[in-house]
Amino acid sequence: MSTPILPISAGIAPITSAGSRLPIGIGTGDAPFSDLLKRALGDVTGMQEQKEDLISAFLRGEPVELHQVMAAAEEASLSLELLVETRNKLTDAYRSIMNMSV
Repeated sequence: MSTPILPISAGIAPITSAGSRLPIGIGTGDAPFSDLLKRALGDVTGMQEQKEDLISAFLRGEPVELHQVMAAAEEASLSLELLVETRNKLTDAYRSIMNMSV
């Protein structure tokens, strides 16, 4: 008994807006861009606070594993780096638009 080989795309469902995993509602058109930026900033701040809480708990000797502390620190670092790079790209785009001649 052999099983037929199906094309790769046969088992993959198309991504819909309901099943989309885009960050912060990007592409859904349901929130103004400023709200998306505020939410992203709040998320980064929350990750930084969570990292600080885990570090403090670890230093106090509470039952926190070192790998949890390291993972939270790396996640907070990456999210901050992403936010800074996003800001830099937006700033560059703004400058490019302002330098266009009409």
